[in-house]
Amino acid sequence: MSNPGAHNSTVIESFDQMVAILAAGARPRSEWRIGTEHEKFGFVRPDAATPQRRAWSSPPYAPQGIEALLRGLAAEAGGRRWEEIIDRGALIGLKGLADAKGGSISLEPGGQFELSGAPLVSLHDTRSEMDRHFAAVRPICDRLGIGFAPLGFHPTARRSDIPWMPKSRYAIMRDYMPKVGTLGLDMMLRTCTVQVNLDFGSEADMARKMRVSLALQPVATALFASSPFYEGRPNGYLSNRGRVWTDTDNARAGMPRSFMEDGFSFATYVDWLLDVPMYFVTRDDRLIDVAGCSFRDWLAGRCPPGLEGTRPTIGDFEDHMTTAFPDVRLKQFLEMRGADAGSPAMMLAQSALWTGLLYDDATVHAAEKLVLEHGWDDYIAIRGAVPRTGLDTPWGQGTLRPLAARMIELATDGLRARNIRDAQGHDETRYLAPLHEIAAGGPTQAEAWLAAYHGRWKGDVTHIFAEAAV
Repeated sequence: MSNPGAHNSTVIESFDQMVAILAAGARPRSEWRIGTEHEKFGFVRPDAATPQRRAWSSPPYAPQGIEALLRGLAAEAGGRRWEEIIDRGALIGLKGLADAKGGSISLEPGGQFELSGAPLVSLHDTRSEMDRHFAAVRPICDRLGIGFAPLGFHPTARRSDIPWMPKSRYAIMRDYMPKVGTLGLDMMLRTCTVQVNLDFGSEADMARKMRVSLALQPVATALFASSPFYEGRPNGYLSNRGRVWTDTDNARAGMPRSFMEDGFSFATYVDWLLDVPMYFVTRDDRLIDVAGCSFRDWLAGRCPPGLEGTRPTIGDFEDHMTTAFPDVRLKQFLEMRGADAGSPAMMLAQSALWTGLLYDDATVHAAEKLVLEHGWDDYIAIRGAVPRTGLDTPWGQGTLRPLAARMIELATDGLRARNIRDAQGHDETRYLAPLHEIAAGGPTQAEAWLAAYHGRWKGDVTHIFAEAAV
């Protein structure tokens, strides 16, 4: 989840002001970029375990934990690469400077460590950024006796095992989540995702990309499933992270039907967002708990307790946008949010899949035709099924695997059309290789982990930490 930022105090006087925030994201093709965000679970290494720090347990915020890692990174390049982000005296993130400008590092509620990558020209740049991040984190982790593994759902920990990070908004969400779903605290503490952020050229381009990517997001959940374990054992799901999102807070999550209808626009999204319950409002560097009140009511003068005499600002609306969690989220770009975190190769493949599908005109038109072969109810229905059955989920006269294969072939065409090559002459299609293997019948990450659990691990899921470590 994003770090706190500068607050725009301009008072909202009209609906059009909010629409304009989104419309300002439209960019010419020459300025389209790729931003990859990925999360990972921390763990205490066995060689550094003590009675207070059990092997494979989640590291604390402090001491010798997440805070120390942040401080170690902040000192990188003599302190010239990252700026510290402080929340009520606690270090809770880093803002990129110099060659890291445009990127940030933030903490999810349970200490999941997130790199929000800078907007980059190519997937080759994304790979380099990811490599630099892991190379910077590893030596600090070695000193602290911790490691990180990107997986969709924590394979061993109970909720009570995981420490909460000292980020103000998480205290508000922690209290509110159990009121609106049964799995919201699991989402906060025990899930990790990878997402890619992509640009649009106009309102019509945004709507087309939203329609394609939202419909196909469940297929991505199946392709990238990597969370088949719950508290040390298989629990019948391939993407336990995907299952969690079916009952987290459905007023702000999922596949809203209005996003799929003809005429979807920036105004449609704003209209939906106004009825999403708020979490908090920021005033004087202080968060005011307004959980459950809609932004629409506040605009209409029905002030929630604690906000008497205040008026909503552009900054308040921008904060509110970050607390909506549809499977594809619209800001001044589109966020693809349906995939489990996984291996670095699979995280790159996720960015490659959506870049290939959405950044070439002929390909995105072909993808839209593919999507329109089925009705929207079919896509909404498979969202609830794929966490358990993955690519074997029934679809048409068969399963989802052929649809996934068609997606991957289209993405290959799109990346080939971009024709952006690295120093060795390779184009970006190379990053789709793991997906081609899965589409051809190979195991997903979740299926490979389950085979290891029933085979060489002999039922001991803790082996996953060493094998998944980055």
